[in-house]
Amino acid sequence: MLTIAIVGRPNVGKSTLFNRLVGYRLALVNDQSGVTRDRKEQDVVWGALSFRLVDTAGLQVVPSGSLDARMCIQTERAVDEASLCLFLIDARAGVSSSDIHFAEFLRKKGKPILLLANKCEGNAVNSGVIDAFSLGLGTPLMLSAEHGEGSADLYQALRFYVSRQEDKSEISLLGRVGSVCENDVTLPRIESRRFSSSPSSAPSALRVAIVGRPNVGKSTLINRIVGVERVLTGAEAGITRDTIQIPWSWHGKQLLLHDTAGVRRKSRIRERLEKLSVGETFHAISSSEIVIIVVDANHPFEKQDIQIADMIINEGRAIVMAVNKWDQIEGDKKKILSHMETEVKRLLPQICGIILVSVSAKTGQGVDKLMKAVFTVADIWGKRIPTPELNRFLQDATTRNPPPVVSGRRIRLRYMTQPRNRPPTFVIFSQRAQEVPESYTRYLINRLRESFDLSGTPIRLHIRKVNNPYAD
Repeated sequence: MLTIAIVGRPNVGKSTLFNRLVGYRLALVNDQSGVTRDRKEQDVVWGALSFRLVDTAGLQVVPSGSLDARMCIQTERAVDEASLCLFLIDARAGVSSSDIHFAEFLRKKGKPILLLANKCEGNAVNSGVIDAFSLGLGTPLMLSAEHGEGSADLYQALRFYVSRQEDKSEISLLGRVGSVCENDVTLPRIESRRFSSSPSSAPSALRVAIVGRPNVGKSTLINRIVGVERVLTGAEAGITRDTIQIPWSWHGKQLLLHDTAGVRRKSRIRERLEKLSVGETFHAISSSEIVIIVVDANHPFEKQDIQIADMIINEGRAIVMAVNKWDQIEGDKKKILSHMETEVKRLLPQICGIILVSVSAKTGQGVDKLMKAVFTVADIWGKRIPTPELNRFLQDATTRNPPPVVSGRRIRLRYMTQPRNRPPTFVIFSQRAQEVPESYTRYLINRLRESFDLSGTPIRLHIRKVNNPYAD
């Protein structure tokens, strides 16, 4: 598939254009510069065109070894893997020294380049567009990523490139973009609703989110799992801002991994950008199937860890807990892990049987065991139990511990079924459903978990009233 990378200096509208082409807000956008840090990829279908779009961090001249330098390395990798680079400049600000420097950088890469002058809404941008000719990259294409202006011209330019690539002829967009847009049939302005994006992996891929407090090693664990430096890591807390989706295969099984921003206590979140990042993390949890909670082995099960787990349980997602930095633990590790398992049962009694896996993202210890646990929990989360077995279970459970007598009358639970899975959801019918105490509902849930091996996954149990056909 054709890969297109959006590049340029910070705060020229790369993420805004990315969201415009994808068709919805996928990348974080904020007024401050340097919001995007990692590469963000998405498959896009736009009319007759289909391609993979890559949003990148801003190109900057920075000292080596710094966080900004590592961000530039990620951008350079995106350029190396791309078939076409969309080079954005800010038409309002005009051409800067950074634009000149990075135009030369892209030219040396030998990649086809399409020059885009962004923020061209209004009439006060002519001087900035004229300055763009000095970059030597041909006629700039004028657009407004924020308002969708120039989308038709961009479509024609991309269609020209794709057609030339399909013909396997030599491609050079330098100096030819203007003629392409003038000679082809002009399309009406294309709004975001006209775009459709396909998922970054097959629909059957298991969606796994990796969450936790800041600086517990989530991104390092992602890189260790996929085997490459796919996302930024470092000693600094809060490096990850956007949720990054990474398609991956483990022993022939497809996954879609979500690297997320660290979640701090709500009282400590003050900046708008961090609020947006945490909101993206919550969205990743709700759109995933399995969630790996990463905790620090040196400081496990802090209050924030338990709150994150409780939120995931309320969302109905299955949980695997990865105890990271296990290589730093000294002493009897089996005894320490056993104590941690006991603590999890005490702190999260509503979801007994959470699998704890000791891992080291730094050395790779326990990663295979972690992935086996993920697929084990996924099978449990999607388990379906036949209705006859459920009703035999209900009869046995009510015989061992009958429902309590309320107002001098016995509560009868008539029958049971499982209308859905993911998470396992059960319904029991009774004429006095509203009178069944919560303690008895918890008893039934615990018996379900034990009888059908539903450990590590939330269970939904609803008791509904069935109408009496002889009431009238």
